[in-house]
Amino acid sequence: MSDLEKDPAEVVCSGSDQGPVFELLEPREVVLGRSTKVRRLLPNKNRRMVGAWCFVDHYGPDDLTQRVDSYDAPGERGMLVPPHPHTSLQTVSWLFEGEIEHRDSVGSHALVRPGELNIMTAGNGIAHSEVSTPDAPPRLHGAQLWVALPDAVRTTTSPAFNAYADLPQLDLGGARITVMIGTVAGVTSPAPAYTPLVGADITIEPGRTLPLPLTPSNEYAVLVVDGALTVGHLTPSFGELAYLGAGRDTVDLVASDNGVRLLLLGGEPFTEELVMWWNFIGRTHEEIVAARDSWQASIAAMGNDRFPAVPGYDGDPLPAPPLPGTTLKPRPRAR
Repeated sequence: MSDLEKDPAEVVCSGSDQGPVFELLEPREVVLGRSTKVRRLLPNKNRRMVGAWCFVDHYGPDDLTQRVDSYDAPGERGMLVPPHPHTSLQTVSWLFEGEIEHRDSVGSHALVRPGELNIMTAGNGIAHSEVSTPDAPPRLHGAQLWVALPDAVRTTTSPAFNAYADLPQLDLGGARITVMIGTVAGVTSPAPAYTPLVGADITIEPGRTLPLPLTPSNEYAVLVVDGALTVGHLTPSFGELAYLGAGRDTVDLVASDNGVRLLLLGGEPFTEELVMWWNFIGRTHEEIVAARDSWQASIAAMGNDRFPAVPGYDGDPLPAPPLPGTTLKPRPRAR
């Protein structure tokens, strides 16, 4: 999924010595593509990264049966994001309900389904599309996340797409945990990661407390996608992200009387400075300009070496918005 705001902002993230905290991050609403409303949690005005996680969108549940003949009504046709580019990042797609068709410029064609991890590594450049098919299930609910790639591999690793339909799971005292990426309580996902990273889908039974083991060198956050919970003095509910900082070896997650489902995100604080604009991550203003120029040239040529065409997509790619009139410069990872 792409960051398709009309006024895209520059973002940079650098290291932090933040220790244990409890901080609530509220979402802002953004319209993506031609038809999908999302709640954007990262980048946030107060905090722009959690580990190498640099972008978090939460969308749905949307009723896809309320379809119209025009794309002008947000949220009424499901996902419809034309081919668009990415650089120096991984996209992580995770569904709770529904189905999305993924196509990309390395030739991948996959259906993203609930409980199945789809992770796309951009390297120096990749393009992809995301579409709700006509026979998709009637409800769509999911999260789209980006992971910043470290400088050592961000332009040299080959563009790739990986799908995992059988992720490791564990039960911990009234909680069911699916390990999407990284390691939780000694259980490790097979998904590729280039920095110490954690992602998990956790469901806790009503009224139960999960003493979740953590790695003190990692910082963490939890995104509530159903129900509500208590963590420290915070009570995040649907669509809210609670940032927990670093320096803990455990944290108690207390489910509400109706239970809770959440995404756990974490990782070693990302110490490299980076600039993020539209769908590109780079290190300088000049890198972003070069990526945009290459993408626009790819559209005109119906594909180029950096951004090949997306096979099988019936429609036009998404043009990049105009660059801002000022130089894109670094910002701190937290205010």
